[in-house]
Amino acid sequence: MALNFESSNVATRENHIGSITGYIGTLGDLAKQSECGTLKGCSRCFSQSSTCLSSCALGQLSAIRDIAIIHHGPAGCSVASANAYYLDKVMAKKRGVTNDTVYVGTDMNEKDIIFGSTEALRKMILEVNRRYTPKAIFVTSFCATGIIGEDIDSVVDDAREEIDVPITAVHCEGFKSRIWATGFDISDHAVLSSIIQPPKQKRNTINFKNFYESARPEIIEIFKNFDLEPIFLYCNSTVEELSYISESLATTYICGTLGNYLGNGLEEKYGVPYIRIINPLGIAGFETWLCEIDRVTGRSDKVETYIAEQRAIYIPQIEEVKKIKRLEGSSWYGTGIYLRSVKSFG
Repeated sequence: MALNFESSNVATRENHIGSITGYIGTLGDLAKQSECGTLKGCSRCFSQSSTCLSSCALGQLSAIRDIAIIHHGPAGCSVASANAYYLDKVMAKKRGVTNDTVYVGTDMNEKDIIFGSTEALRKMILEVNRRYTPKAIFVTSFCATGIIGEDIDSVVDDAREEIDVPITAVHCEGFKSRIWATGFDISDHAVLSSIIQPPKQKRNTINFKNFYESARPEIIEIFKNFDLEPIFLYCNSTVEELSYISESLATTYICGTLGNYLGNGLEEKYGVPYIRIINPLGIAGFETWLCEIDRVTGRSDKVETYIAEQRAIYIPQIEEVKKIKRLEGSSWYGTGIYLRSVKSFG
């Protein structure tokens, strides 16, 4: 998919990859229409089981250490930042680092909604930069600012001439899409267009996008077998670290929904191979994933040896479990649980 890095706006998942939130029909038709790009979702006028794409976008960006997020909108929407702010502090403490990321809201009122408040936003950007000296600034728009057409892009463009850190506009209005995962794309787009720099050299690193650095020690240990160092995105990442992820040998993920946009973007813009494969879950998923990493990074001997070593551990354990009477005759290989390493990816 072609991505437009010249614009701060991101196409919704409904538009650029044809995502749907509901379907009526047979499973066969669903598969067929998905393959040929003719899949259409059924009309859904009400839902209360989803989240706001803004939360997904800001939850990803706020986890980056020592940045500033300026929320340009009413105070009510800013409340969503409280949970992300707390979680970011907890995850930083768990890792043993500090995260001085700050949230600042412009607190738009009725007058601002009618007449606009771009001048107040400009002053806020300069003051946040002076007071907190963040490593990067993300200026976000929400439903109210999107509805009135507040021009945050022009304000951000002007601010670049007065501050010396990366700054970008982030259009994460909640009404843009019914696919909350569009928020992941929005955060990735902001990082790709403002922080990541062109590669100067190649490193023995692999970009690994997952939630909250889950199973960090286990994943690091796995990649050590292949002389690869995973860079976890974005939780507890630094702006400096993110600036050179274009120098990694590949990009992979724990969840395709989370990592799709960044992987495609790095591949399209900087030629970093994106490992498109089923999620690394179960025996088949985990081994297929490792084989694809092998193909992309050229770690054949190391990957084959590791798979053989791990099979020697978990296959006998699975065979023992299969002896339980109620499991007799069942075939777990290819869909079973990986009793040692894969449990880390659950």
